Amino acid sequence: MDGVFIYCDNSNIFHEAQRFALERDEGPHARYRVRINFENILRLAQADRPLKKALAVGSVPPELRQLWNRLDNLGVDVRLFDRGEPGRGEQNMPDRVLQLRMLEDALDYNGDPGIATLLTGDGAGYQEGAGFHSTLERMHNRGWRVEILSWAHSCNQRMRRWAEEHGIFVPLDDFYESITFMEPSRPGHELARERPSTALDLSRRPTA
Repeated sequence: MDGVFIYCDNSNIFHEAQRFALERDEGPHARYRVRINFENILRLAQADRPLKKALAVGSVPPELRQLWNRLDNLGVDVRLFDRGEPGRGEQNMPDRVLQLRMLEDALDYNGDPGIATLLTGDGAGYQEGAGFHSTLERMHNRGWRVEILSWAHSCNQRMRRWAEEHGIFVPLDDFYESITFMEPSRPGHELARERPSTALDLSRRPTA
């Protein structure tokens, strides 16, 4: 199957984008003004191939829920977990939901595997046979092609090397200005102008 299955760990992608923004000349308070361009990062993951399924999970304040509606409108299954919700930590619950979907898809499409495209740099749990890295290995062993899209500075090095040997690793750094935009300064803060996203150039994007 040439269909793409997208799995997005939004908390990892967004928080590391904030860190990366500090290294760029984006004006004052860049960490708090940077935002993800959902349409472009989804297109980067899909790379103009047939989209079979897409799931994005994260933990966000309720006031940002409307931003996730953009993904929902693009056909992405969105699962949100409010910060501070009892028994649902910001890290563990979203990660488990995402990994469970990956394993379910591996079983449901066992006879016709597709392309698993994972957006995260989190490789924790591998030594215990758990986590995203182990889940991708299981899918790969069942015939899935695999791709990891992550910020180079934060991607688990073992997971990155494995992806480069067995599939594709796409550093989001190469597409930073296309998959992010900058909001202007808030009133009362040091002046910083907004920056829109640039056009996305998929010719530089390797595919499995």
